Amino acid sequence: MSRKGTPSDNAPIELFHSSLKSETFYINKEPIGSNNIVIDSVENYITFWNNKCVLTKLGHLSPVDYRKKMT
Repeated sequence: MSRKGTPSDNAPIELFHSSLKSETFYINKEPIGSNNIVIDSVENYITFWNNKCVLTKLGHLSPVDYRKKMT
């Protein structure tokens, strides 16, 4: 939750949610059949985001690789 009057506090999670929806749910034209499909899709995307997704702001590293490099 952001502090009062500072919507920028939510920017990182809003970016993640936008990426999750556009790269997972919006490209799939078929209706989602069950909650288990949604749960699996979200878990798979989180694993992808943390381990494979290369982010410019992290020096072209994935979040996991960036944390390993910084420790």
